[in-house]
Amino acid sequence: MKPAHAETALPDWPYPLWIAHRGAGKLAPENTLAAFRLGAANGYRMFECDAKLSADGVVFLLHDDTLNRTTNGQGVAGEQPWSALSQLDAGGWHSRGFAGEPLATLEGLARFCQANACWLNIEIKPTPGLEAQTGRAVAAAAQRLWQDQPGGLPLLTSFRPEALQGAMLTAPELPRGLLLDTLWDGWLDVARSLECVAIVCNHALWDSALVTTARANGLRMLAYTVNDDWAVQRLLTLGLDGIITDRVDLFAPDR
Repeated sequence: MKPAHAETALPDWPYPLWIAHRGAGKLAPENTLAAFRLGAANGYRMFECDAKLSADGVVFLLHDDTLNRTTNGQGVAGEQPWSALSQLDAGGWHSRGFAGEPLATLEGLARFCQANACWLNIEIKPTPGLEAQTGRAVAAAAQRLWQDQPGGLPLLTSFRPEALQGAMLTAPELPRGLLLDTLWDGWLDVARSLECVAIVCNHALWDSALVTTARANGLRMLAYTVNDDWAVQRLLTLGLDGIITDRVDLFAPDR
């Protein structure tokens, strides 16, 4: 009989330790192919991105609900068709050198990752009210795009359990992780019910107690967004499996 204190076996984990946030952190316009190219040029082989749905069901990359901050468009992104979204400038807000950079689709990013043998963490970032629908659509797209591809499947994560549930029902073979900014009541039960392989926490949440809980429940451990050396050293000491950073210029991942 297994001792009561024994850890649950951890899932296989093909992913690198270092993960570039939104492609290249703040060095390029987030979630654009230019950012992922720059992240790769800095030695990164795993990226985090944000995925949502256009009004006509195209899975594309954007963090915010609205277009205002990171494009020359206005309004709720998910209310516009891809034909309109694809014409926007998603780079000029960052700097002149990236002016004219378009929004990226998940399909385009998948091609880049596969051509460069890179892994991907897809955060499902639904327009409010479309959580389950977006989870289903992102999972279906990822399932199709990574079908028969060598190497690791993308890791699907979200702060929204409804989105992860949609993903689980659509493509149960794709690994899932629950994003946590706080340790809200019931988070562990939700992670279990969604058959998550990982939790992805605000780096300040990680301590020895949370590590013990995660390991005892067979969960891999990731942290966001880690931009200071002291925080990196603390997390490495705790034994984390993944570190998401903006500072692709500061931290050199193992190649």
